[in-house]
Amino acid sequence: MERKTRQRDAIWLALERASRPLGPQEVLERARQEVPRLGIATVYRNIKALVAAARLRVVELPGVPDRYEVAGKDHHHHFHCRSCDGVFEVETCSDDFDQVTPAGFYLERHEVTLYGLCASCAL
Repeated sequence: MERKTRQRDAIWLALERASRPLGPQEVLERARQEVPRLGIATVYRNIKALVAAARLRVVELPGVPDRYEVAGKDHHHHFHCRSCDGVFEVETCSDDFDQVTPAGFYLERHEVTLYGLCASCAL
């Protein structure tokens, strides 16, 4: 069993409070509000442990570093802002995927990422 530390608590809290997937640097910046001397190596080590414990889910997007979000959320998609590089959750999902699946194929799952400008960058 992993031992509980102030650093791990701060990292978990940063991810849990986020309303979107975060990259390691974003986790570090937020977790430093609780533990100012926290280092990036500690963030990476704890993220790896939290993923292994199935408490975090890896959000993989083409061409950019992985982000992480709290595991166990309902099915959702992501929006990637091409300006600030932020990744945001999209709660709704289209039911039209059976219509675009080739005849005779069986769709098991899907991943959709929308790209554009977030509300802050679109101003």
